[in-house]
Amino acid sequence: MLPRRQFLSQSAALAATTAAIPSAFTSSGFGAGPADGPRKKIAFLGTVVFRHSHAQHFLDRHCMGYTWGGRWQSPRFDVASVYIEQQQKEGDLSQQRIDKYKLKQYSTIADALTLGTSKLAVDGVVMIGEHGDYPTNEKGQRRYPRYDWFKQIVKVFEQSGRSVPVFNDKHLSTVWSECVEMVEDSKRLKFPFLAGSSLPVTWRFPSIDMPVDTPLKESVCVCYGGVDSYDFHGLETAQCMSERRRGGEVGIASVTALKGDALWAEMEKSTREDTRKLFVAAMSRSHNLPVEGGFPTDPVTYEWGKKVMNGSIAYFIEHRDGFKTTMFLCPIQDFNYAGMRSDNGEIISCQMYLPMPTHGSTTADFFNPLARHIESLVNEGKTPYPVERTLLTSGMVIGGVESLFRNGERYETPEMKVTYKNDSPPSFWRE
Repeated sequence: MLPRRQFLSQSAALAATTAAIPSAFTSSGFGAGPADGPRKKIAFLGTVVFRHSHAQHFLDRHCMGYTWGGRWQSPRFDVASVYIEQQQKEGDLSQQRIDKYKLKQYSTIADALTLGTSKLAVDGVVMIGEHGDYPTNEKGQRRYPRYDWFKQIVKVFEQSGRSVPVFNDKHLSTVWSECVEMVEDSKRLKFPFLAGSSLPVTWRFPSIDMPVDTPLKESVCVCYGGVDSYDFHGLETAQCMSERRRGGEVGIASVTALKGDALWAEMEKSTREDTRKLFVAAMSRSHNLPVEGGFPTDPVTYEWGKKVMNGSIAYFIEHRDGFKTTMFLCPIQDFNYAGMRSDNGEIISCQMYLPMPTHGSTTADFFNPLARHIESLVNEGKTPYPVERTLLTSGMVIGGVESLFRNGERYETPEMKVTYKNDSPPSFWRE
């Protein structure tokens, strides 16, 4: 054991050495934003902050930093204000984080955006409306305040005569008209609007993207989680690949959500031969494949599905151009994609890696690339992929919930004519 004086001496030397390390060794300069001018400032809006909440993950990254490319990346903008709507009775971290990062807290969204003045005073808004004590409707959907918060943000923009980039965590709303209104507001006021989850931008194994204009006929995601929650992650896993197909996205015509015997009866149909092949291909990318009773190398059979995948739910989605998306919520612990080409039947597959925090850690590395995209959104004033992706996947979730609520009835979605194309460079984590 070192004597106390020697320990303090060595610690001081180490601190001095660390302080002298060039920034190139501690922060990746890739996509670092403008070199000149003052740092951008954001308003951070969160529902609640506790261990492993989304607000905790994003607030820590935007105030403290995160790992990136084998280096420590310091935040590339400043958190000028925070608005936290709720506090937990036990385990709440909001005040601890506010004190730790010396943040300025405001009691209203308008004050957080104006910094207590009468005009917009920040360069971006990060809105984390996930977790917390909010009401659920008769369909089991939790009514997070994303739409209400967004409208308050828009009101400040309109009153100030200018707008700034906005990020919305996960899906937009549980009501389709509200989802559409949010996207229309962003276009009307001409501000960059980024939304969605970590799945499209996390690591992929293998590290592939769907080539633009690939002739696809169907996409499948096999993943885990619950309805009106992780189903959104699964649908984004599929949609970020599907949207790059030949002709681009044109919207969806219907959603049929099935579970139990009805699901596997649907999978037995001759019209589901491709879906069965893609299900097996996606499951084969899983790191925790169920092996009870063996795993089929032939198309999935009803008895195998009933035995091993009991409790699964699937959304069978028909797009307006005949394309199909099928999403399975199953007893596995990862997110796996498979898509089939329409010209030669080739299957393209990968896992989108979502490593959960372990050993008492409060980090979840899959948030890093999304945090980085948020920084670039504010610093560069542009989105890495279209917000229409999140608009459509929000609609897919709404359709799936409606179909389940109607006991598996096919739910028609003629209003979900979301047309767009994503030919942007790859936006997922490749380092």
